[in-house]
Amino acid sequence: MSRIGRQPIVIPAGVKVLIQGNLITVQGPKGELKQEIHRLITLTQKDNQLLLAVPAPGEKAQKALWGLAQRLISNMIKGVTQGFSQQLEINGVGYKAAVKGQSLVLEVGYSHSVEYKIPAALEIKVEKNIITISGINKQLVGQTAAEIRAVRKAEPYKGKGIKYLSEVVRRKVGKTAAKAA
Repeated sequence: MSRIGRQPIVIPAGVKVLIQGNLITVQGPKGELKQEIHRLITLTQKDNQLLLAVPAPGEKAQKALWGLAQRLISNMIKGVTQGFSQQLEINGVGYKAAVKGQSLVLEVGYSHSVEYKIPAALEIKVEKNIITISGINKQLVGQTAAEIRAVRKAEPYKGKGIKYLSEVVRRKVGKTAAKAA
């Protein structure tokens, strides 16, 4: 039996959950999210709790789907109430970022500046060398952060590039330092 899937999802005040077949819609103070859940998952709403069930809880594939569906729905509820954010840090001489209209302009050591089109559901702020990505959809926030980071990943010799704020870049010794030892 899935330990995550069997946990009830508490629906906070101010959040509406609408179940139509296998489509679930969650409305809250920050917006609305929709998600299609696998047909094997049955959803029942009792008072301010949402319960999930599968026909064969001992089967491995159904157990995995059960836990996945529970996390997707709980992330939707957290997104419409609190929202999600991810922070990136830019390191390097002359490396900078700026938001211009609906795009993020990155100058990260290439001969040209790189423009990243900001998705409509997200908000991106730049303060000094920190890029903050925030929105209600956890998957979209994480995917956007990964795409921006992929423009110029932090390299291990000087640490120049874009990295997550909590990420630690393992530094390597250059060849002159290795030769002296």
